[in-house]
Amino acid sequence: MSKKAERSVTASFEARELAVGVWHLSGGAPGGVEIVLGGAEPDARAALENLRASRAVIAWEHTGVLVTLTAAAGPRRIRAHTAILHEPRPALYEGLPLVKLDAAARRFWRRVFLLVRIPGGRRLLGLVARRAGGGGRK
Repeated sequence: MSKKAERSVTASFEARELAVGVWHLSGGAPGGVEIVLGGAEPDARAALENLRASRAVIAWEHTGVLVTLTAAAGPRRIRAHTAILHEPRPALYEGLPLVKLDAAARRFWRRVFLLVRIPGGRRLLGLVARRAGGGGRK
């Protein structure tokens, strides 16, 4: 695999060290972008302490990861073994053709799940399903 994967993220990043060589870069806003660097080189501490970066470019390579952070003092480059990028997508499911349940369907499923929870409810549900022609399990 010779193709290099790269991702650019714009946010106001702050860094904190979780363990030796493990850094957490948060995008500032709650529920925003997060980057976790594992196996960061020892001199990464000087680059990441008191960090206020506005952009991060993550390049995954064969030998590890190169993260370039754009800060007011200029670009900072950090090498690490691994990088995990977490980008929350609040509207992820809106583009999918998912079924929307109306009030009657929600009420039906609420009753089904209530019946299943009570002792003997599964057996009762099976009897009702067989009588309605659903087949049910024996």
